[in-house]
Amino acid sequence: MFQKILVANRGEIAVRIIRACKEMNIETVAVYSDVDKDSLHVQLADEAVCIGSRQSKDSYLHMENIISAAIQKKAEAIHPGFGFLSENAKFVELCESCNIAFIGPSSTVIENMGNKANARALMIEAGVPVVPGSDAKVKSYEDAVKIANEVGFPLLIKASAGGGGRGIKLANSMDEFERAYHMARNESRVAFNDDAVYIERYLIHPKHIEFQILADKYGHVVHLGERDCSLQRRNQKVIEEAPSLLEDALRIEMGECAVRAAEYVHYENAGTIEFLVEDGAFYFIEMNTRIQVEHPVTEMITGIDLIQEQIKIAAGEELSFKQKDIVFDGHAIECRINAEDPKNNFAPSPTKVTGLHVPGGFHVRMDSFLYTGYQISPYYDSMIGKLIVKGKTRKEAILKMQSALSELIIHGVKTNQSFCEMILRHPMVQEYQFDTKFLEQKMNVLLEYDDE
Repeated sequence: MFQKILVANRGEIAVRIIRACKEMNIETVAVYSDVDKDSLHVQLADEAVCIGSRQSKDSYLHMENIISAAIQKKAEAIHPGFGFLSENAKFVELCESCNIAFIGPSSTVIENMGNKANARALMIEAGVPVVPGSDAKVKSYEDAVKIANEVGFPLLIKASAGGGGRGIKLANSMDEFERAYHMARNESRVAFNDDAVYIERYLIHPKHIEFQILADKYGHVVHLGERDCSLQRRNQKVIEEAPSLLEDALRIEMGECAVRAAEYVHYENAGTIEFLVEDGAFYFIEMNTRIQVEHPVTEMITGIDLIQEQIKIAAGEELSFKQKDIVFDGHAIECRINAEDPKNNFAPSPTKVTGLHVPGGFHVRMDSFLYTGYQISPYYDSMIGKLIVKGKTRKEAILKMQSALSELIIHGVKTNQSFCEMILRHPMVQEYQFDTKFLEQKMNVLLEYDDE
């Protein structure tokens, strides 16, 4: 087992990783930008190294500085968390060349699955259902028009190197197609330095269902059930839950496909196979080759610490359980708490925390990096925490989350917590009658609820 791990991230996921390491008696090294010197992860780690200035490219995305910090502090492994360098194949190669273990999959797997068009082609080979569309990257605009006519409208033009909802444009007809195509390429070029795109049929009322997988170095792959991530705003998840309310037969089939997908690409460590589900059919859309923001809901219903499992796998340990050993208990819900103002078009609220009360109680968990007096930075993502609860049933979990949200107090900062509460109050959410379009379609109603 590793003696020391460098955490190449910030915020709540860095705190989460440090906590898991402490429980495994592993020393930790935090890295931070100059504006993060007072962050909680810096205070909790055994050691800390400043790796640059506030801009991500000069700190959390600066590969050489992070590797230098690991070598300086004699860290044997690096945990990337999510975002930043977590799915950067070049960074993994750099770790490998410096004999530093990367807590995640190999650079080859990240390269293959990180590119959405490549991943789609591989899943077709593996016999995993995919959304109708182009089999690989679109070669030219003329090629794109031909594919669009074959697939039919509406359709999505999506960045091959995309993620986080960027580089995706909708075209409802050929009249809209050329503009959407060039906008997707331009946005992808700016966001990912890669303008390659592919095309998929746009599903009208899908659910977004993802399966958590774990795979060790010895070919053992299991899934830890599914999460429903359909409650999204602008392709960004807001509330997630586990399990979904899929029919058992469909759940079993999707779980088997998720495992087969991981096996086909020789996956190692934790990952997520993401599907869209509509009218009883499911389609692969992408694989996330990292730990997910919403991993706690899976931990709550399985009792398995995913961060610790990641570390064990990277250290060469075999999975200590098989598929038949995994037991699902209860229902869990997670609300992402963001420093933003829903009444002002969700504008960021990078202000000082003047008071803080975190809810407690049976099966209530708050993953965060906040403390009273902390100045939220305007330079990074607006997510400041995740509130997670578990109930015996979905109804009980919803009530528990509503209670926890009402108890959460963050003074001095505008947050989306009341917006989350309004979502959970909506009858269609309580009756599980929603899809990925729900929040956009009901936004005005939800914000009006928030005024009451």
